[in-house]
Amino acid sequence: MKYSLEKQAGLALILFCLLLVCTIILHPSGGSLEHLLSMSRLIVTTHTIAIFSLPIGGIGFWGLSRKIGRDHFASMLAFSMILLGLIAALLAGATNGLVLPIYLQHYKEATPGTLANITPMLQYGFAVNHAFDYIYTGAFAVAILCWSITILLTKKLPVWLGWFGIALFLLMAIIFLSGTAVNTVHGLRIFVTGMVAWILLTGSVLYQDKPKA
Repeated sequence: MKYSLEKQAGLALILFCLLLVCTIILHPSGGSLEHLLSMSRLIVTTHTIAIFSLPIGGIGFWGLSRKIGRDHFASMLAFSMILLGLIAALLAGATNGLVLPIYLQHYKEATPGTLANITPMLQYGFAVNHAFDYIYTGAFAVAILCWSITILLTKKLPVWLGWFGIALFLLMAIIFLSGTAVNTVHGLRIFVTGMVAWILLTGSVLYQDKPKA
């Protein structure tokens, strides 16, 4: 007996969500340079978990597009957008979670004056990271919208999942337009909570796909 690709994709999406939740729970809040130096090991650990979750998510999303139809433009557009989002998430995680701690290790014994001198460079790094944050949050939101529309058109997955995805996209748009920054820990947690809810439900539905003999 063989598990279908859809069932394996469902498991991949569930695991992807669990790793994201683990990352958010362990992710330290921002602070001074001294605080970042003291938390460097935890920063590297959490972002490493997030980075290694991305290929798992990619497999799951491919299985989702395959399930609801590779011959539908919206489905393939969703997969293209999610790839863009995963790449942007990789760059954001590497910039903020690996490059920053490695760079700061050179300033462990630095004086306050020296730390003040490197602040502009760090602010530039944060700006680059924030740009990637906006790219992957927007890409994920659009991907969920496109998959949800395809679900409603094809009915290859429960229709309520499609409506939930559309409602989630509208909620994300409202939150974004309200001025809540997705590049803060608070804003990221709001976004990830909604995204994880939809992906986890989708993974559970795919996992229920009957195995082929």
